[in-house]
Amino acid sequence: MADAAALKGHPHSATLRRLEKSSGRLSAAAIARMDEQLSWYRAMPPENRSWIGLVAQAGIAAFTEWFRHPEAPQAISTDVFGTAPRELTRAISLRQTVEMVRTTIEVVEAAIDEVAAPGDESILREALLVYAREIAFATAQVYAQAAEARGAWDARLESLVVNAVLSGEADEGVLSRAAALGWRSPDQVAVVLGTAPDGDSELTVEAIRRAARHARLQVLTGVLGTRLVVVAGGSGDPLRAAKDLIGPFAAGPVVAGPVVGDLLAAGRSAQAAAAGLRACAAWPDAPRPVLADDLLPERAMAGDPAAREQLVEEIYRPLEEAGSALLETLSVYLEQASSLEGAARMLFVHPNTVRYRLRRVTDVTGWSPSDVRSAFTLRIALILGRLSPGTSPR
Repeated sequence: MADAAALKGHPHSATLRRLEKSSGRLSAAAIARMDEQLSWYRAMPPENRSWIGLVAQAGIAAFTEWFRHPEAPQAISTDVFGTAPRELTRAISLRQTVEMVRTTIEVVEAAIDEVAAPGDESILREALLVYAREIAFATAQVYAQAAEARGAWDARLESLVVNAVLSGEADEGVLSRAAALGWRSPDQVAVVLGTAPDGDSELTVEAIRRAARHARLQVLTGVLGTRLVVVAGGSGDPLRAAKDLIGPFAAGPVVAGPVVGDLLAAGRSAQAAAAGLRACAAWPDAPRPVLADDLLPERAMAGDPAAREQLVEEIYRPLEEAGSALLETLSVYLEQASSLEGAARMLFVHPNTVRYRLRRVTDVTGWSPSDVRSAFTLRIALILGRLSPGTSPR
């Protein structure tokens, strides 16, 4: 391998002159070989091909300058890749860049016997080998820096999207930002909220992404203050999605909002999950994770208007429309400490009639009066329904 000191002062000035004169021809030959051998290069738009041509020219010119002063520190990445716009690292993969560099080096290497002055062939060949090593490191550095910058920008962009969803301010602009992050607009979206662990938030976000890949979910996620927020897409079962993603959450309640149709509607899921997270203290034995809809009574008592409306519209109104007998039977049954016989005596009916009406309550509302937790939810719904405007006393 050529010693840098041996090249200092350039006793190989004839080779240097011939290299300078050949640079244009070598650049053209490198472009021609890329066009012949690299299908991805032929398929690129003319603008990108022209930038690649400039990179090849800059690479050969940088080698000439490096051969002139091999002992001087050279910013190869700036010399070679500085001519191309930053967007080129997005349009061309690292693998393609390596193929481009390899093709250019091969063209120069094939011309060494022609370019080098007699007796300088080995010197020029060894110099090219050293330069090829340096250009390989420079290529890796350029893509590493681009990846870091892109990662930092993507993290900020993702935080903006997640914050907009959490605050109920998602709009078409948020959809565009999410699409730039790879969000493929699934038609089933739910928001999962919990406490963020201490430590590096980037590690937490990456852990969520790993869990999402394993569960085949799309996610947008971020740590906002003390809360870890995950917008999960691609599952119609928010509880299942929350269980798949629960690992990175810190100790404490984790609440999954209801499934909505798209990212624009995800604010409703986020608001329900946030209200559920605040109300979890009222249900110490709540499962982890828990659905926001399973916390409807606690949310209603904590002042959540959406929960109050949901209880009235999904429980009280259907019972009211089904006839007064169901409302009356349910009310008496709950007042009689869930006793069939006690309710039957108060209503002057057979216990089987009470049993039948309670089954109808379950069919109409989806909540079973014989279950303690469901009975609590039904009781709160009855109270809210009686207090709602337009309800006649019963």
